[in-house]
Parts: sequence; C-alpha cells; structure tokens
Amino acid sequence: MHFGKADWWDFHRGTEREWLVTNGLGGFASGTLVGANTRRYHGLLVAALNPPTGRVLLWSKLDERFAAGGEFFNLATNQARGEVTESGFIHLQRVDVDPFPRFVYAFRDVLVEKTVFLLHGRNAAVVLYRVLNGSEPGKLVLVPLVNHRDYHGNTYRENVTFRVRPHPRGVDVQPEGGGVALHLRSTAGRFTARPDWYLGMYYVAEAERGLNPSEDHFIPGFFEIEFDSGEARTFAVIGGLQPLEPDPEAALREERARLDELVRRSGLDDDFARRLVRAADAFITHRRSTGKTTIVAGYPWFTDWGRDAMIALPGLTLVTRRFAEAREILQTFARYAERGLIPNVFPDEGERPLFNTVDASLWFVHAAYKYLQYTGDDSFIREHIWPVLQDIIKWYARGTDFNIGADTDGLIRAGRRGIQLTWMDAKVEEWVVTPRYGKPVEIQALWYNALKISETLARRYGFPEAEPGLAARVRESFRREFWRPEGDYLYDVVGDEGKDASLRPNQLLALSLPFTMLDPVREGRRIVQTVWRELYAHYGLRSLAPGDPRYRGVYRGDRWARDGAYHQGTTWSWLIGPFVTAYRCVHGYSEASRVRAAAFLAPFRNHLRDYGIGLVSEIFDGDEPVTPRGCIAQAWGVAEVLRAYVEDVLEQAPKTILD
Repeated sequence: MHFGKADWWDFHRGTEREWLVTNGLGGFASGTLVGANTRRYHGLLVAALNPPTGRVLLWSKLDERFAAGGEFFNLATNQARGEVTESGFIHLQRVDVDPFPRFVYAFRDVLVEKTVFLLHGRNAAVVLYRVLNGSEPGKLVLVPLVNHRDYHGNTYRENVTFRVRPHPRGVDVQPEGGGVALHLRSTAGRFTARPDWYLGMYYVAEAERGLNPSEDHFIPGFFEIEFDSGEARTFAVIGGLQPLEPDPEAALREERARLDELVRRSGLDDDFARRLVRAADAFITHRRSTGKTTIVAGYPWFTDWGRDAMIALPGLTLVTRRFAEAREILQTFARYAERGLIPNVFPDEGERPLFNTVDASLWFVHAAYKYLQYTGDDSFIREHIWPVLQDIIKWYARGTDFNIGADTDGLIRAGRRGIQLTWMDAKVEEWVVTPRYGKPVEIQALWYNALKISETLARRYGFPEAEPGLAARVRESFRREFWRPEGDYLYDVVGDEGKDASLRPNQLLALSLPFTMLDPVREGRRIVQTVWRELYAHYGLRSLAPGDPRYRGVYRGDRWARDGAYHQGTTWSWLIGPFVTAYRCVHGYSEASRVRAAAFLAPFRNHLRDYGIGLVSEIFDGDEPVTPRGCIAQAWGVAEVLRAYVEDVLEQAPKTILD
C-alpha cells in the first residue's frame, strides 16, 4: 500500500493512519505515517519480556537530522505540550507499507529512505537506512529516544535515572536500580554519549481517550554518519535486549520470505485474501508459560483471551492453513480447562488463569469442529478434544462456576448481578453497562451447536454422548422462548425479570453456526433482514439499534464515556463474519447471495488503507461516517473478515463431511 503527500497535507491528517509490526512474541513496533508518536503505545520496540505479556516500551523513536551545503534539514515530527514542535513530515515524499513501513524523505538532491521491521522471535527492532547523498558532503544525525516502562504507563525525568554505557558502535542504556538494558548498535558511523531528555512529548490520541497525554523520554546521545558527495550507503540501527549486529538487508529479506511463505502456504491467490493472511500473522504468537502458540486479541493494548482466541482461530489459522498452530492453541486451552470452563485470561505472572466467561468453552467446541472440518485430523480430536468436549457438556448441563448451567428447559443460564460473562462485558467500577443475566440468545445458539457437535462426533467415533437427547429439548425451548411475536427478530436475553427485546446482533449466531435451531427461510430471512436494516454499518454491525433510547453512536471520551458506548451502539468489525454467513445461509447459498456477501465485505478493501494500515480495526462508531475507533488491529476482526471472504465469497469452504 502506497501513500503520498496528499495523505499528510497537515499534521493531523498525517497522524490518522498508523502502522504496526509484530515479532511473534507479543512485542511490537508502531507509529503514524508522519513519524509522530501520538499514543503511549507507539514506539520502535515494545518488548514482550514474558511473551506475549510483560510488555515494556524500551525504544520510543529515532529522529533524523541531515546537514549538507550549509543547510540543516530536520526530518523529525513531534508534538510537545500540545503543540507541533517539529514538522519533518514536510520532507516526507512517500510511504510504502508492504508490509513493513518504508519512509522516503527527499530534500535538495538527497534521498533518505528508512524501513522499520522486527526480528521474528526476538525482542529486537531494526531501522534500515538507504541514503543517496547529493552533490555536496553531508552528515546524518540520529537521535534515539529511549524509555523503560510498562506499555500502559508514562515516564517522567524526575522518576527514573538511566545508566549509559557507550560502545564503539552504539550504547547500552539501563535504568538505575534494575530492569533490562536496551542495546543500540549502528552498522555505520559513530555514537557520541550526551545524556539529555525530551520533555513533554504529547500524545493526542491519549488526550482524546481522557488519559494522561504527556511523557518524557531519555536521550543517551546521538549517532553521526558522514557522506561524501554523491555517496550511496545502506546501514542500520538495531535495538534489542541483546547486542546484535546482523546483516540488516539479509534480515529484511528473511522477514519478507517468512511472510511470503505464509501466503504461499495458504493457497489463496486472491489479492484481498492474501493481504488478510499477512495481517493474520500479527496475532499468532508464542506464550512462554505454556511453551505453545496463542492468539493476541488485539494491538496495541490487548493480550491473549480465551473467547477472542476461539472466535479468531478459524480465520487466523484454518483458512490460512496454519494447522499446527491451530492444534497447539486448542491443546493449550484444553489442558487448562477446569469444571467445563476454558481460561478467559492467562495472567501475566503465571498465576491461576481466570475463567470468567460463559461463551469461551462453547466457542472452543466450535473451533475444534472447524479444525476437524479443515484437517480431517480425527486422531487429535479423539485423543485431546473429545474428553474435554464431553466435560464441557456435562458441566454446562449440570452446573458449574459463575452460576453457569442448564435450566429445567435445557437452556443455559449464566451470571448474576455485578458479574459480566458474555462478550458484551463492559463494566466501569460498579456500573455494569450491558447487564445480560439469565439466558443470552447467543449462548443458547452456541450451546445447541455444541450439543449437535457432540452428537456428530459420538456417531463418528462410536462413543456414548454426555447428554443424549438434550439438543432436541434445547431447540424446542429456544423456539418457544426467544421468538418475538411483535417483530421479526429474537429476544436478546430471557431472564427472571422478563424478556429483553433490545435489538442486538447476538441473535445472528443462531443462524451462522453450523447447527441452527431456526428455519433459515421462514424465520431466518426475517431476522437477517431486520438486522441488516437496523444494525448493519458498513464495517460490521452496531451493538444496539439506533432507535433504542440507550443507543450511543459515537465511541469517544474518557473511560466512562467510551465503555458506556462500547456495547450500546458501537459497530464491531468481527460481527460482519456471522452476518455474511447468516445471509448466505438464509438465501440458500445462491449466486445472488454470494454477490451480495462480496458487497458487504467490499468496504474492508479500502479500510485496509485506513487507521491501522493493512489491518482491521476493533470497532467503529455506530453513527455515520462510521469512524474507526479502539484498537488499530483486532484478531477477530481480521479473522472473521478473512473467514467470511474465503468461505462465503470465494466459496473455498472446508471439505471434510462430518454429518
């Protein structure tokens, strides 16, 4: 993807798009097109010290200044104390993201090109420069801004002291009193130690989120690289947890080759699908505590969550044919299952996982079923998944933690006041924004799907079922309890205090999962039409219909304002997947429905150039113009766009017949 000066006529326009590079450990680098850091999460190296967690900002920026012919060209772009203090983006000629960001600066008769990438599997960043000097001798000065703090935090000069150890090729920087050292090395020039501070860097995105927008960064000194007239040179500055001086061009070729191989392995020859395959790689990471693969829910601030991982697994690992990683993820969550629940969150420091979710286990069953459809790997499912699946069915049928269990009608009841268990889990202090206690509609859809999967696998393997005949009772109860006679959609929650008629997207799972309790034509088309009319918003589905008095159409402001809108009107990208699949289902997988499905997904082609470049945003406003918000890169957003596009538009669905 290519960008030019029209994309940064001014500072604000130039900061609307962000790039992201990841390292397979949960670490990342991120910034804006024009080089300004506008978030506390921006930096050249956010290292994952306890993969995929323990994230620490170590290297914030590397600002460039070039001198030639008695003139001085500042290429840095920064904001301090709310003002744009350096406007080096005026020299920025173009930016290519393919998939690593490459910035080209042009001034006088000089070209300075830099590419940022991370070494896969290492907490190390490389800034590769190619400089073509003009007709007069020149000098490039590189000023590193470093830090050492949790990636959610802020640093100030009075709170930390850094120790500087110069090296012939660079410098080692470490906070006094402990912490990891950042080793900076250049393959050209020399380093001069001259400790200083950059004071008051301003993060406009954090100000908009109602958070502290100001921070100080330590400057250990500067690199100087001199050029003869007409000289062309390639060199790099490398920063990491160990002193590294790899061949930077060879390292870049290796990283490109790794991604090219992932695309080749996917077997997809469609350009849009191939872009999403590359995007999917950002979320597939290593978890040190288990020694296995996991899925990071989103960047820049999420780690790996059970629900998100299970929803995202088909799109990220099965559609892309990364079957070994899919197997590892399923096996890891199966190993940590307790009382029918799989972990919702693995804590950073190895404490006991948290199991506060009603749907993660049911999504696990669905993900395992999809894995079998794609791979035909019966031996793995029989040995590692079937016992866990049966355990989930038994515990859900008879009752487990968090008041999760089947009622007398066979439907799943879950939660109690103050405890959020569904994916609509926003809570600010004691304020539960979307209380969905009782029997949420999507949980019943997932429960029925799990029971039917259990039936299917029991027949396939000749095993006894955990709860024979329960699926039929669940279907009968669901149809009786959830259809609204007043309108063409389903109740969202059935509880002790009545039936919640909020028009929400959760009901689509009753049509998009492999096993449905509804008649696709008689009931399904009416539901999908209602959802399309009231909830569809170009890049996903609104979480609540605009006509509802609780609807909030703009996700912006402090935490109270943002969380108050999170599931009360905000558009979610991941929901486009169930919507497209349900649409095709209720229209009998006709050619006309395939064309319409392609049209539903078409806006994401342009979205890949916006907000998080090459990625899919977590959420969007419910109101027009449906502005992207939240995380710039969300696993289940990428996964469901990719899955729906490949399965429902390209019609490359898994071939294994299970029933």
